[in-house]
Amino acid sequence: MSRKLIKSGLVVSVMTLLSRILGLARDVVVARLMGDGAAADVFFFANKIPNFLRRLFSEGAFAQAFIPVLTEVHQQDDKAELRAFVAKISGTLGAIVFVVSFIGIVASPLLAALFGTGWFLSWLNGEPAGDKYLLASTMLKITFPYLAFISLTGLAGAILNTLNKFAVAAFTPVLLNVCIILCAIYLAPELEQPAFALAWGVFLGGIVQFSFQLPFLFRAGLLVKPKWGWHDKNVVKVRTLMIPALFGVSVGQINLLFDTFIASFLVTGSISWLYYSDRLLEFPLGLFGIAIATVILPALSRNHVSKDPKAFAANIDWAFRMVCLLGIPAAVGLATMARPILTVIFQRGAFTAHTATMASYSLTAYAFGLLSFMLVKVLAPGFYSRQDTKTPVKFGIWCMIANMVFNLIFALPFGYIGLAIATSLSATLNAFLLYLTLHKQGVFVLSRTSVGFIARVLLASVAMGLVIFYRDEGVAFFNLDFVAQVSHVALTIGVSVVTFGLCMLVLGARPRHFRSGGG
Repeated sequence: MSRKLIKSGLVVSVMTLLSRILGLARDVVVARLMGDGAAADVFFFANKIPNFLRRLFSEGAFAQAFIPVLTEVHQQDDKAELRAFVAKISGTLGAIVFVVSFIGIVASPLLAALFGTGWFLSWLNGEPAGDKYLLASTMLKITFPYLAFISLTGLAGAILNTLNKFAVAAFTPVLLNVCIILCAIYLAPELEQPAFALAWGVFLGGIVQFSFQLPFLFRAGLLVKPKWGWHDKNVVKVRTLMIPALFGVSVGQINLLFDTFIASFLVTGSISWLYYSDRLLEFPLGLFGIAIATVILPALSRNHVSKDPKAFAANIDWAFRMVCLLGIPAAVGLATMARPILTVIFQRGAFTAHTATMASYSLTAYAFGLLSFMLVKVLAPGFYSRQDTKTPVKFGIWCMIANMVFNLIFALPFGYIGLAIATSLSATLNAFLLYLTLHKQGVFVLSRTSVGFIARVLLASVAMGLVIFYRDEGVAFFNLDFVAQVSHVALTIGVSVVTFGLCMLVLGARPRHFRSGGG
């Protein structure tokens, strides 16, 4: 199982790497086009709401509830039963998300007022910032249908992942980035408000992503005619598991929406600064954390169905170890190189040195929570694969309340940076509670191998951080030209990776540590 997990993880990581690189290219185009102005704030706002619902209906709660049930049906080796289940779940989910999308389009002014209350109040009082509210309510009408198409895309991806066909679903987000980039380049110059071109890119991206996966479903023999199946026994099981999971798995997204609500009262640029820093955080999170979580859930579901608790614990242990191997040095690198990285990637056009500086503060705050974000991704499947959605929900409620409290504590003195601090702290609390409960239930205890390995990773990461500090000390980075800045950042990253790798070898890291259940 270890080799299969590593191979699958590498496949997902490579495809995710391609997607993240294009995602960064997309953000560079957006940053150059809009920077951190009012239109940028509104676009990120209008894109965040359907993306939040996407996490609920496709990537998040639905996938966590659907994959274990699909694995059970698939293990029965009854193709007709499998096709019938796929038909009914796709028909049921499709009907729901299209209705929700329609409601979102009609109710866009209400949604804009609800989540952008600061802008709405400005509009009521006739203040200039009220234009953001009008722009947001119009833009939501364009971006909201994305929810329906991306939810069905998530369904198709979950089916293919259960069949161990990970590459297709991991590659699919590339197409969204391509659509947004093309619209930004070719459509934006034709519109009075360029932000609308990005919104149309999101809309088209949803259609293209869904269409791309259909041939692969057809080849797998699972492209079936959708049917309404609300009362089907397997659909009932999915929705029973999904209802509590809607909250538990999406705590991070709810926290981000709450951050947006508070940021609408802060100075213009706050939402954009948080967005750009979050995008850089998403790079290692998607490349490592989500990639490992994607392959671990089907494996854990199979372990649970086959009643193999030893393999179940070994696979979580492996995932925990790999997340620490990748997440800890990534967090150190982002925290210590936040402004240089943001400068090299984004600083051009409307994205100024001031924008890079402001975004670097929130990126540093987010970086301290990176490992926790990644650990939540691999610990939560330890519950969902056993069809236990209630426990993560309970923790989700606690962490959401904690995030609100942290926001009030840190946002007042630190503004948007306090929002990033609060998000990192609530994610850390969530990861701690998930691990502690798996430990108490006797499902998973971190092995001695992993404890020793993580200690090595921490020491190697400290050494890497010192190397970065030493290289940056005394270098007038922001007085260098662009080519010199790129060279400096690239060389620093290269030296850091070599330093980390050599330290791991010296500290005794060996191939067995990378295998599931390695001794």
